Amino acid sequence: MASSASGCRAIRAANVTGALSLAGTRRRARLRFTALTKIAALGYLILEEYCTPYFLSYSDFCYVYRRMTEYTHLIPPNDPQRLAALAAYRLLGTTPDAVFDELVRLVAQLFGVPIALISLVAKDTVEFAGNFGLPDVRVVDRPDSICSVAVLHETTTLFEDLHADPCQLTNQLAAQQLNMGFYAGHPLHTRTGYAIGSLCLIDHQARTLSALEQQRLATLADVVLDLFDLRLAVLEKPEVAQAMWEAIHRSIGTSLTRIDTLRSLGQWEESATTPAAQQYQRSIEEEAHLVIQALRAEVQTALRRVAAT
Repeated sequence: MASSASGCRAIRAANVTGALSLAGTRRRARLRFTALTKIAALGYLILEEYCTPYFLSYSDFCYVYRRMTEYTHLIPPNDPQRLAALAAYRLLGTTPDAVFDELVRLVAQLFGVPIALISLVAKDTVEFAGNFGLPDVRVVDRPDSICSVAVLHETTTLFEDLHADPCQLTNQLAAQQLNMGFYAGHPLHTRTGYAIGSLCLIDHQARTLSALEQQRLATLADVVLDLFDLRLAVLEKPEVAQAMWEAIHRSIGTSLTRIDTLRSLGQWEESATTPAAQQYQRSIEEEAHLVIQALRAEVQTALRRVAAT
């Protein structure tokens, strides 16, 4: 048995060293830490001999190494500056805020999707500052989220049919586990131009997003950035901004009630093509425009009032 175990370790060492050498040859221009990773791999094999219960299994180690090298294309050149811009908002690792959760609930209703998220793309993970539709998920690995792709673009990232045409840049298994058929994410660009996350829509079915809907999503992404700024003011000047924050929370709740009512009335129709159903849909479209404009104006007014104090 000892001889067999030693043989397995030798094979493992050869496989790891060979794999790392091949990876280094292919990625030398991008990966400067190949030699260091080899040392870590060999060190792992030594530690495994004596401390197996306290360290990752060999398969887990290979998984970690693969994740380190497979998704480097998701890291933009300005990632250090982008991460600094994200950190300045003091959102990572915080308790979920009801305002953000209510906002994405409203967004989901406005677009008629089961899932809407405010994502924050951190160094290794993606956190959801606002979450409607995925109540048990607050953090995922960066390669597992299409939001990691959304921050690479200036405009909306759109996948209309992920079942037929999956995203090739992220872990497809993660999307399959969530039964994602549709994704639309608009990047959250700071005033300095860094994309720190996205406002995204997810559906289980394939669907399209019209030009008007894309414009609305972009406007709502601007609202999210304004809310990030206002939340900072709440932290720094609570005596001034807290009441405004609570007023915006109430306004979002009122808007939700109005949209919910219109959608509920429309569902009583036998078909979406009946005159009444089409009228309800037009009413929802008109209400969506009014809600977005009113919310944006209220948040911007609050920011100006805070700045004036």
